[in-house]
Amino acid sequence: MIELADIHKRFGRVEALAGVSMRIRAGSVHGIVGENGAGKSTLMKILTGFISRSSGTIRYNGRPVQLRTPRDAARLGIGMLYQEPLDFPHLTVLDNFMIAAPEHDPGRLRQQLVRLADRFGFDLAPDSAVERLTVGERQQLELLRLIHRRCKVLILDEPTTGISQRQQEILFAALRALRDEGRAILLVSHKLAEVRSLCDRVTVLRGGRAVADQERPLDEDLLLRAMFGSLPRRQRAVRARDRGRPILAMDHVVSAEGRSGLHDVTLSIAEKEVVGLAGLDGSGQAVFLRIAGGLLRPDSGSVRFPGCETTAGAGGGDRQTVFLPADRLREGLIAGLSIREHLLLAGDAPFFLAPSTGRARAEKTIADYNIIGRPSTPADGLSGGNQQRLLLSLVPEPARLILLENPTRGLDVRSGAWMWRFLHQRMRDDGAIVFASPDLEEIMTQATRIMVFFNGRIILDAPTDQTEIRTVSRAITGRVPEDAGLPAA
Repeated sequence: MIELADIHKRFGRVEALAGVSMRIRAGSVHGIVGENGAGKSTLMKILTGFISRSSGTIRYNGRPVQLRTPRDAARLGIGMLYQEPLDFPHLTVLDNFMIAAPEHDPGRLRQQLVRLADRFGFDLAPDSAVERLTVGERQQLELLRLIHRRCKVLILDEPTTGISQRQQEILFAALRALRDEGRAILLVSHKLAEVRSLCDRVTVLRGGRAVADQERPLDEDLLLRAMFGSLPRRQRAVRARDRGRPILAMDHVVSAEGRSGLHDVTLSIAEKEVVGLAGLDGSGQAVFLRIAGGLLRPDSGSVRFPGCETTAGAGGGDRQTVFLPADRLREGLIAGLSIREHLLLAGDAPFFLAPSTGRARAEKTIADYNIIGRPSTPADGLSGGNQQRLLLSLVPEPARLILLENPTRGLDVRSGAWMWRFLHQRMRDDGAIVFASPDLEEIMTQATRIMVFFNGRIILDAPTDQTEIRTVSRAITGRVPEDAGLPAA
């Protein structure tokens, strides 16, 4: 259906794609894998008309085509679900679903939205504001829009981020059905287990080149070697350290924010702890992190930061508490501003700025944090992994409490391992890390303590080395045995 021949893309002196060639067949699921910065996002943006190729040929059903704009791609039936959903936050779910629809009949489109959402098991209320949705829910809405537009080529960038295992199973069943109808599906993913489960063929990108191509059945070790040149080291579970003094205390905290809110949350997080937050999307983890980070105030209850003269919502004192959101561009970084400008905003910039101000610092940061880019590279021009590295470089040295929402979202194995090594090394002896993740293996490997949220309540709170993953899985669905362990004080 689609043939790419010797595709090159240059951004100034940087060659993001260096002669990529591949064929995507109708009636197949084609996986695109590679480490962050390998060129996956650039290639997909070329296919969807968001950026133009520097050279090379694209054929659609044997005919050369020019994809100068997203409209050109849409006319051919090419649609993409981006890792950072493209939506209008202040509009409702139904308003966003109606955008670019061939008809304008709100009543009919409402019925179609509800029917599609029910088909995939998505809980999307048509009249809810998109700005109140989680990242996972926004991805689900975008996916429904693409399916409703009857896209013949469906491109999905990390589509399982933020959705439950059951929703993933339903989604994969739907994708297989769409494949059997003759559609071409491109799956961009770092999760080799889902690639192996779903894809009929996989292409590996590395350094802007297609370095390997495999048909089903897939060999995971060969894919990893093609991605990284060698097999990444397996992560060892973090050993628990003796807990220090309390660093964050919540007492009977209640909030109506989010889908589930928070209901009577009482807990204490101590120095030297790494706490992993688990639960279905929208169960309260996001609200908890934002209250702890001072971005939301609770409706009732108290939030204290022992050792700091602060009140609830103050964020733990001057630069003492840092929050890194899952949606890096919408909440963490500023699209259009360069790496240099972000560092100037985060530091003590002089009143008068020259074009060279902060360039040396930006170059050092790029080297220290292995960011693929230049001081002038805008944040929205970086891959997801490099955006995360830029965010980490902005964390101030005094930070005691580091809060992260889905920190490895969209990161390949090596980038995720680097990030966790950095965090554990960066963690102060009198500090703590709290992170939410849909990946139970990540929590069980990186955290010393796990808290499971269900319907706005913490229903399991225990050391990870004393908790079985089966117990955690049951707790995520609301079922906890009586002997699961008492909440950690």
